[in-house]
Amino acid sequence: MPLITARAWQQTIDYCGKPGYTPLMIHPASIHVAQPIGVRGDVSSQFLTALLMALPLTGKAATIEVQGDLISKPYVDITLNVMRRFGLDVARRGWSSFSIPAAKYASPGSMYVEGDASSASYFLAAGAFGGPVRVEGVGRASIQGDVRFAEVLEAMGAEVRMGDGWIESAGKGRLRGIDLDLNHIPDAAMTAAVLALFADSPSRLRNIASWRVKETDRLAAMATELRKLGATVEEGTDYLRIAPAALKPGVAIDTYDDHRMAMSFSLVAFGGVPVGIRDPQCVAKTFPDYFAALEKIRA
Repeated sequence: MPLITARAWQQTIDYCGKPGYTPLMIHPASIHVAQPIGVRGDVSSQFLTALLMALPLTGKAATIEVQGDLISKPYVDITLNVMRRFGLDVARRGWSSFSIPAAKYASPGSMYVEGDASSASYFLAAGAFGGPVRVEGVGRASIQGDVRFAEVLEAMGAEVRMGDGWIESAGKGRLRGIDLDLNHIPDAAMTAAVLALFADSPSRLRNIASWRVKETDRLAAMATELRKLGATVEEGTDYLRIAPAALKPGVAIDTYDDHRMAMSFSLVAFGGVPVGIRDPQCVAKTFPDYFAALEKIRA
């Protein structure tokens, strides 16, 4: 089954600069839904979620077949959950096939929008250095997979409490090293990588190959910056092994125009090690006032 592309739908796309890269000029077209539609699932779940949200706009039934093992499944679950609230009930067969009905979106009238669980991970991680720190807007009732970062904190020895709409973390002594598959929380896994600098033994973060196709090659970027701070880091195709060591104060962290690099490495300061963040404005992509919010819990 061929992978779906805009051009397979006879969509005209012009590259305004380098072929294969933005900026793009996308022209109007009539979309003829092929059955079934193939999409890769082993690079990023965002290809699938984009198709899931867009296909109902054609007004036609469609089936999506995922090629390869689907990664970041909790993010797909969020998409399906929200579509259901807007009147589109997508049937799925495991994580390999998704059937979209010939129906239109309908307003639910009112809807509660949760806080961002990925961004919450930084403040919960800060709490693990002392705390307690409570984050409101996400909790036990959240539909976001990144609330499971709380499980990572518990595995590292932090104390975590949770209600339907809040999560609280506090430190209970030195953090422990971990060996975990973090494919389900790739964004929050970056927070765990920085916490690993302060663990009592090496940590291994596994099944995170999707880091390589984010805002930057996050596996390479994280390995480089962790080494700057003094850690011994083994970078694999889909994992990082981080052996903590005495950290070097005053290191300037390069952020690679990646908001999560800046936010993750800011946590080094909570471990009592001064750190510089280059291009801190890159956090504006998702959290423009991140550093102001972080300052509120500094004491």
